[in-house]
Amino acid sequence: MKTLKILKMEANDKTDSNNRFMIHNRTRINDCRIITLKRHHHANGNLTAVNNGVDLPFNIQRTFYIYDVPGGAERGGHSHYTCHEFIIAISGSFDVTIDDGHDRFTYTLNRPYQGLLVVPGIWRTLQNFSSGSVCLALASHHFDEEDYVREYETFCRLKQTDDGNQ
Repeated sequence: MKTLKILKMEANDKTDSNNRFMIHNRTRINDCRIITLKRHHHANGNLTAVNNGVDLPFNIQRTFYIYDVPGGAERGGHSHYTCHEFIIAISGSFDVTIDDGHDRFTYTLNRPYQGLLVVPGIWRTLQNFSSGSVCLALASHHFDEEDYVREYETFCRLKQTDDGNQ
């Protein structure tokens, strides 16, 4: 089994800004991956569980879901300084494009027992939502607007410098 290298930060860590920039600069799309969760098959329906601290390389601090996305709309369009996310298509399907400022790759998520681990410093965009699809996101941190990079140009500058400063 391949070992996953994770730049791990605990949810209550107060990271200084230089460390945040370093983490953002060093991650690549190869640090992201599909994780398949254990399935329990039953005649009356299947069950998949996510066990905190066991199934993912982070402790879950926040859960949110996205649904009723209009045709042609995109979600995401940001990166995080410190937050890891695990993105699952609970129902239906959608694409997740990840971008590290050098390379891009698009995953199609369509199985409720598989998800995409997105590490800090990776730009993500969700698109091509099927009708009735539901996206579940499990996050390593509570919502913090200061953890977001929402402008792609800023993201690219962060990826090109060693310390986030030019």
